[in-house]
Amino acid sequence: MDVPRRIELIRELCSFERRLAGTDAERRAANWAAQRLRDGGRDTEIEPIYVQPRYGLVHATHCMLGFAGSLVAVAIPALGFALVLLAATSMYLDLNYRLYLVRRLFFRRASQNVLARGGRPAAPARVILSAHLDAARTGAAFNPKTVARGARLARRLPFSLGPFRILFWSLALLLPILGLRMAGIDSAAVSIVQVLPTLVLLFGAFALVEIELSDVVPGANDDASGVATVLALADELGRDPPANLDVWILLTGAEECLQEGMRSFVRANRDDLDRDTTHFICVDTVGHGSVRYEAAAGWIVTYAMDRRLNELCDAIADADRESEGRFGAEPLRHGLAGDSMPPRLRGLRSIGITCLNEDGYVPGYHTMEDTPDRIDPGALGRAHDFVAELIRQLDRDVGRRAPSGAERASAR
Repeated sequence: MDVPRRIELIRELCSFERRLAGTDAERRAANWAAQRLRDGGRDTEIEPIYVQPRYGLVHATHCMLGFAGSLVAVAIPALGFALVLLAATSMYLDLNYRLYLVRRLFFRRASQNVLARGGRPAAPARVILSAHLDAARTGAAFNPKTVARGARLARRLPFSLGPFRILFWSLALLLPILGLRMAGIDSAAVSIVQVLPTLVLLFGAFALVEIELSDVVPGANDDASGVATVLALADELGRDPPANLDVWILLTGAEECLQEGMRSFVRANRDDLDRDTTHFICVDTVGHGSVRYEAAAGWIVTYAMDRRLNELCDAIADADRESEGRFGAEPLRHGLAGDSMPPRLRGLRSIGITCLNEDGYVPGYHTMEDTPDRIDPGALGRAHDFVAELIRQLDRDVGRRAPSGAERASAR
């Protein structure tokens, strides 16, 4: 499938306007994608899931609990400490896909994952190519100038920075401060130190609520570009399947409410996902810039992505730099997370592939300018070819490591 056809797929997916998680538009987009896979000869199913899509309200509640706890602690330190501890614990568990506490208070919606299992279950390894179907909301936090400034700041810092890290660690910083108040230490210095994280939480609450009140973006780059890339690869790998890989295609719903679709998929299929032989390659936002492959990511703390997949990406990037230099591929360490993170936190092999401009961000990210006419065909081609090469390298690597037929027979 050539690049113009992939851009046409992006236009088709964007025709399902306002495909927010849990909406009829997202459901129709999933049916469209499932039919595309079936037309390509893949046995495809739609897995229904239930999600709580209002992540902005969930984490605004965490912020307001922390803000209230900070104020209450001036008069009743123990109660204030308890409120902040509840908010920090709930946010940590939520952003690490462990357990939902505050999120359970909000309504659920029906969403779905589109899954096309491979036809070679006896293959030595499995690769799951993934992209997400839903679109995000915009908001003042995604103002292009703000995003550009954040990217410049992140490049100068010796550690990864992200919005939820700022909010969570503001909650965490309040805990020892309020602990001092519980111990009877109520000085002006304690009050001064307490002000900054308290104001950060208040600002975060307003920003998150504003996002929930904003419009839904077209989502051409994020992530119709990833869906088009995965569908193109599904066609190619169907015609010329890897010798040692069972290729699954997974198009998730509800990614934009913090990876609820992938979280549900991993939980529902955990008995079928072997930690040593299952590899997730998640393609997200590949319509602008040069290729980036995740070396480390995470909403709150940094987790290294799969070492072997990163080594293969390093090898591809090095070989490319010595020849055409087309991909411009580099490892990416950031304080964000995508669909690669739920499988990673379950101990599965996982990596995310994206594209960024030379300043380290995506133009038009989560804005109404994320339209099909702004997709860069060159970036789309680079991402497609990089992922295709990664699958070929993984196939060879698995072939080298897999036991021979005689060894498998001896093991039985």
